[in-house]
Amino acid sequence: MPETTQNKGLLRRFLDTPPDNVGKTVFVAVALCLVASMIVSAAAVALRPIQEANSQRDKRMNILEVAGVYDPNVPVAEAFEAFEPHVLDLSSGEFTEDYDIETFDELATSSDPAIVRALDEDPAGLGGQQQYFQMIYILRDDAGEIDKVVLPIEGYGLWSTLYGFIALEENGNDIFGLQFYQQGETPGLGAEVDNPRWKALWNGKKLRDEDGVLQITVAKQPPAAGREYYIDALAGATLTSRGVDNLVRFWMGEQGYEPFLERLKAGEI
Repeated sequence: MPETTQNKGLLRRFLDTPPDNVGKTVFVAVALCLVASMIVSAAAVALRPIQEANSQRDKRMNILEVAGVYDPNVPVAEAFEAFEPHVLDLSSGEFTEDYDIETFDELATSSDPAIVRALDEDPAGLGGQQQYFQMIYILRDDAGEIDKVVLPIEGYGLWSTLYGFIALEENGNDIFGLQFYQQGETPGLGAEVDNPRWKALWNGKKLRDEDGVLQITVAKQPPAAGREYYIDALAGATLTSRGVDNLVRFWMGEQGYEPFLERLKAGEI
C-alpha cells in the first residue's frame, strides 16, 4: 500500500516538499545563516589569541622602527626586551605603580571614567576626553643612560584616527623619528604619512626653541626662520597634514607630555 502523507515522518515530509516552496526556502536560508554564524563565531574566538599576539608584535615592531633599532634578523620579542615600559601619569610627568605594565592597555582603558579627563579644547580630535595615563618606552645605552624615549600619540586626520609613536632623543627636545602604526587615510594622499621619505623629514627636528616655546609645525610653506621646527606638509593632503600638526603639538604640549619632558630635561628620569 502506498505510503500516505500522514504516515510519513516530519523530515520525510519536509524533504518531499517542492524546492520552490516558500516555507522550505525560508527554513533552509535561516538554517544556513545559523550554521554559518556559529562557524564564524567559533573561528573568531579560536583566532583571537593569535590576532592579539600579532597586534602586539606589530606594535612592538613599530616601536623598534621609530627608535631606529629594528633588525629583521632579530626576533621582535627579543629586541623589545631592551626597552623599559612605564605607565606615565601625564598630569605630574611621573611614573605610576597603580597599573600592571604587563596588562595595561590604553585602548581598553579609554572608556574608564576613573582615568580619563574632559578636554576644554580638543585640537587632536580625541572626542573631548583624554586619559591621565599612557604607556611610554625608554631605551638606554650600554652605560645605562637614556638614549631614546618613545611616546604614543594619536589624533584625528581626515577620515580616521591616527595611532603612532614619536621617538625623542635623551634631551626630550630633538626628534629622532615619527610613524603611525594604524590609520585609514586616503591612499596616495593622507596615507603618505607612512611614506619613508616623509617620515625621514622628522629626524633631527626640534620641538621647542631656546625659550622652551613649542614651535614644531607641519605646514605647506616654511617659516622665514626656524626651519629646524618645520615639517613639509603632505602634497594634496591638507587636512591630514593639519591633523598630524594638531596631534603632535597637543601631545608635546602641557596637556600631553610636557610635564614629563620637563623632568627628562632636568635629569629627573
